[in-house]
Amino acid sequence: MQLSKGEEQIMEYLWQLEQAYMKDIIEAFPDPKPKATTVATLLMRMQKKKAVAYHTHGNSRAYYPLVSKNDYFSQQVKGMINNFFGGSTTQFASFFTSATEMSKEELEDLRRMVDQEIKKKKP
Repeated sequence: MQLSKGEEQIMEYLWQLEQAYMKDIIEAFPDPKPKATTVATLLMRMQKKKAVAYHTHGNSRAYYPLVSKNDYFSQQVKGMINNFFGGSTTQFASFFTSATEMSKEELEDLRRMVDQEIKKKKP
């Protein structure tokens, strides 16, 4: 699932709030606030993409995410690895560690995380 920047921004608010009415979503935006019609259009697109759904309360709709932030982020990273690194996580890791100018401390933290994952996978 690919979301636009505006859709991702709404998802961020929904992940934080867990459930929100359109007025809550609009209020979460910084000034200048988007128009209700813009938010409604984005929410409709997001429903078609199966990113959000809603419960009806009277005349109002309470929107909620259908995908977790972790699952969405994981899907985006996997897509980037496939598109830019031919599916090679090793090439991605090499690029990530060199191109992001990580400090020695950050690299050591990353090494500890990798070591912990290796320990989990040992028989």
